Amino acid sequence: MAQILDNELFFKTSFHEEEGYVKSDPSGARPSWNDVVADGGEHDDALMVTHVNQTQDLLRLKSPAVDLQSSDEWIINNGVDVLHLTIQDLLKMGHIVMRNTRNASKHIEISAHIINEFESRIHNAIELYQQRIRWMMEGSKKMFGLIKGNNVGLLIDSSDLNSGPRRMDYLRGLLCLVDEQLCYKKKLFLMSFGTNVTCLWGTSQDVNISILHEARQWIQEQQPRGGCNLLLALRSALNVQELDSLVIVVGGCPDQTSEVLSDYLLQCSLGRQLQIHIVAFDSIDQGHLQCLAEEAGGRFHCYSSWKEDEIYASTNVQLLVNEIRKATDVLNQIHEMRQGMLGDTLISIMQEISTAADKMPPSVFLPKPPNHDGPLNIEIPNFLPKTSAEWLQTNGLKAKKLSLYQVLAPNAYSAVEDFVPILQKNVSSTLHERAMMQFEWHDGTVKNVHVDAPVLYDYQIQLAKVVKTYERRIEWLTNSSRRPWGTVCEKRVVLLVDVSEPNSMHIIHIQHCLRLVLEEQMANKDLFNVIAYGSDIKTWNSEMVPPTAEHLQNAWRWVLSLQCDGGRNVLAALKAAVEVNFIDKENQESQGIYLFTSGIPDQDVHAVSAYLSEAASGSDLQLHVCFFNINEIDTDNNLENTTCALKQLAHATNGRFHWFDDKAMIESDDISSIVSEMKKAVSYSRKCAYLVESLKQRARSKGRSEAVPEAAVVPYQKEKTKPRKLPPPKPTALSLARTGLKEDQEKKESSPKPLMWRPSSAKADIPPAQPLKDWHPSSTNKKGKQKRSPKMSYNVFYTENGKNVGITYKEYPMAKTVRKSVPFIVLPKEEEICSTKEWMKKYSLKRLKLELPKLIFGPDCTHQKRMVPSLHKQISAKYCTIFPSVEVNGVVKHLQFQPKELEDYTEQAEKVLRRYIQRMQWLLSGSRQLFGAILEGMVCLVIDASAYMAPFWIELQKGLTSLLWEQLRTRNIWFNMISFSESIDSWQECLVEATDEACHDAVRWISRLTPQGNTCIFHALEKGLELPDVQGLYVLTDGKPDSSYNLLLAENVLKSQPIKIHTISFNTSKGGGNELLKTMAALSGGRYHSRHGDMDGHLAAHRMLTEGFTDEDDPVLPIFEGDDLRRLAKEITKGRQFITQARRFQSLILQKQKLDSDLCLEGSENSSNEVAARKKHLPSTGV
Repeated sequence: MAQILDNELFFKTSFHEEEGYVKSDPSGARPSWNDVVADGGEHDDALMVTHVNQTQDLLRLKSPAVDLQSSDEWIINNGVDVLHLTIQDLLKMGHIVMRNTRNASKHIEISAHIINEFESRIHNAIELYQQRIRWMMEGSKKMFGLIKGNNVGLLIDSSDLNSGPRRMDYLRGLLCLVDEQLCYKKKLFLMSFGTNVTCLWGTSQDVNISILHEARQWIQEQQPRGGCNLLLALRSALNVQELDSLVIVVGGCPDQTSEVLSDYLLQCSLGRQLQIHIVAFDSIDQGHLQCLAEEAGGRFHCYSSWKEDEIYASTNVQLLVNEIRKATDVLNQIHEMRQGMLGDTLISIMQEISTAADKMPPSVFLPKPPNHDGPLNIEIPNFLPKTSAEWLQTNGLKAKKLSLYQVLAPNAYSAVEDFVPILQKNVSSTLHERAMMQFEWHDGTVKNVHVDAPVLYDYQIQLAKVVKTYERRIEWLTNSSRRPWGTVCEKRVVLLVDVSEPNSMHIIHIQHCLRLVLEEQMANKDLFNVIAYGSDIKTWNSEMVPPTAEHLQNAWRWVLSLQCDGGRNVLAALKAAVEVNFIDKENQESQGIYLFTSGIPDQDVHAVSAYLSEAASGSDLQLHVCFFNINEIDTDNNLENTTCALKQLAHATNGRFHWFDDKAMIESDDISSIVSEMKKAVSYSRKCAYLVESLKQRARSKGRSEAVPEAAVVPYQKEKTKPRKLPPPKPTALSLARTGLKEDQEKKESSPKPLMWRPSSAKADIPPAQPLKDWHPSSTNKKGKQKRSPKMSYNVFYTENGKNVGITYKEYPMAKTVRKSVPFIVLPKEEEICSTKEWMKKYSLKRLKLELPKLIFGPDCTHQKRMVPSLHKQISAKYCTIFPSVEVNGVVKHLQFQPKELEDYTEQAEKVLRRYIQRMQWLLSGSRQLFGAILEGMVCLVIDASAYMAPFWIELQKGLTSLLWEQLRTRNIWFNMISFSESIDSWQECLVEATDEACHDAVRWISRLTPQGNTCIFHALEKGLELPDVQGLYVLTDGKPDSSYNLLLAENVLKSQPIKIHTISFNTSKGGGNELLKTMAALSGGRYHSRHGDMDGHLAAHRMLTEGFTDEDDPVLPIFEGDDLRRLAKEITKGRQFITQARRFQSLILQKQKLDSDLCLEGSENSSNEVAARKKHLPSTGV
């Protein structure tokens, strides 16, 4: 083909193929016409000398038939139902036995051999469907799908949305489509559409070499032309009557709606056998295009260059995925049969195992990945991997000089401090504080920084680029063999593999992990060895050998023969690795042991750590632990102990810890280092934003101060003075003002000390001393006794504007105290639909003025003592004997309330507490117990349907049904629901009103959900936030996302949206999952809710309402995790404490009154002294 086309490089597709790989395309990929080989064709010399077009056409006609079946046609012959692989087909192979029992239930007996053979057929069928999917993702079929029909019309989108960097891939894909599929059609018609349409030919043309050449040249010449007028293109293309297939390739968003386009297609295609094939090529309107294809009765294909999983929405691929799901459901039902029941039918599997089969290991019957027993596909890495700590030494923020302190250092200055002789003290300069920003340095000191906004803007852009680099490394660390093993960095490596008895059902997974590391990370090492340990130690080779292809294949065959047995003799395995493989440890460098285990060692962890420390001393030997969680640990406490023990082993030799399960990576030291660096970059970016915002605020405040003069600023006139030789310090207006307005003139009789004197300069002169109008020196000639006016304390200072002096009040006259009374409280009986935080703003004890210390203790209640010079001691005030005293926060105060007032306070406080408890019972009732109160009028429920939710699934479905009818339907809330696991499923495309029909349909949709797969919570949040008019998202999950390292991305998404996200946790244990949900709710301004402690809350509320508030410690309220209940319980606890204190104060006052009455009756001096002694020992109460 190179002899025909002008630019050979332009026609290369974007699909990479391995060297030596011969591409086989069932759709009939057309090779270059110079190299056509027709196998099995008859040799005819006369034919071969005819015209080249005739030869090419004839060879194509004589080529064997290609597979052009669509998925629905292919499934007719290869579907699960056609292959008789349904559960009904399996039950037909057994025989029914009726038991002579009262219930007379069905009992089916099936041979174990039949079930094993049936399972094998299902696995083969699943492999066949997966192979078909892989075939659908090759070449042009991945971009455009499988093109049907003989007379094909191709409509190409040439709108402006297809311009830009992806345009070259778009044109290359079209050329690939012409070379691989369209060249085998009979007739071809090409049209491009933008704002207008352009046709290559007026009618359809027979396919030949010249037509194909014209088509390629026309595709290369396509340019963007405005909008996407698909309706006009359909109107022109449907006039070509010879077409039996219409392929529409859309890369943008059609100008018309899908309803208009589908109606036009249906009306124009009546009576015609026309196949519609719509392709969404990197389109932003995939949903509407899919609806258009379904309404028109055609096929839909989706291709996205940035989201590989979008292709699974294609019609041909989706049909195959549905067949795989059917087969998987049959396997699950067979698993139930092995448990003995299938619905209400009893199943017995007849054991027909021979003696030879009885000796076979259990791993033979476990499912295996494709080509599990085949030879290794060895890849030689072209670089030496590094740990994240080593990688950050060259790519970290400090290494790239992107630390914020490195950027600010050239413009950062420390405060200047110097000794002023005339003041006899050190004085700090204030010029930099007014001209620069104050910023706390990393060592705790405060420096003056000149803020350059453009520099900080460029710095933030560089930080964003570095964070993207860190994200790519995290993605690289979580792929392929690095997911179970991490990065194998050393040159001399020994792999220790745990083959103990608990791993017997996971041996295939362990072997697959070993296969990955042998294929991808061992080929560039100097030496390696593999050791398997259970109770006994098994070594592949007696010593380490170079990783040649032969050695790696031999090691893999040895791994396939491993069987699980015994315990975990880790200490013996480490001794075999160290004492046999690392004998010359003093002369070797870069040595590593990788311990692949699923639990703690049989030996004491401290003994193993001590041996490792001794063995690694003086050499470069590190132990890295790869913890494979096989879910055999029942409690979180055991899991925490296991991880702590394995971390101790890894860190004993400065190694790394790696934790994963069969679904995803859980924890990794390598990734934690990268995440820590990313958090540091985010912190630097926030500090930059703070500096810029502070600079803007200072500029705005300075502008306002210049526009509006301050009222407190007193201007002074400048008076010129002649220079003198050695003049004494001259007092200024500031010094005289401060001297005249000092606080304690009665105590200080000496002359006032002048304030700091500043010498004159060429730029500014100190204004002359002028007395203030309101200030008069102290005079001894006072006529008569005058009433002393309340004194006020001033603070005088120089301002920034010229030589003006400002005055601020430092102390105010003491106001008269007013005796407070107990308020009468009236609270509404109806519950308000709001959060506890909003409710407490109106009805808290502080808002209702029922806080006991503020109510009964005023400023004049303080117990005062004064020094009496004649007695040389402090004497209490006279009224101290009148009122009883209590100690409040270490200060003795007097009670001035009467018992009746305290009784009224107790009555009002108990009334408020009863209302609090009624609201707590309301929050614990109905669907609010599980989900809390729905506050907004337009909400979206984001439901976690992953496998982690299986223990709570029945409770969740019942609770959701109650939520729909109790809260959403009652208040006519507009709502939608999104479920997420490995994929995201939406109930509706937009919010709908909670009518009876909508609620019934939502309940049916919930009942069809099943918990399975992993968790992708952040993608579900993004989809929920994209819903129009949504006001709140309610996330129902256990708080354990697989992508736990996307917290920074989630933080940016949550802060950029005004929508509140309320998180609801089904995880009763205190772990990182709940902390993640609390963080998400706090970032978006939402609430966190947990169902923990609900039953105890009902019991405590009932007891308090029936028994009263006689004891503040009984009953004890449970510790609520949710925000609403936690705030309410905290306020209830505070109220109970106030009631208990009020009763104690009332008892104390009554006791004091009784003592006073006894004092009046006795009347004698002795009795008075006795009563005084009794009062001296009166007990005090702490508040």
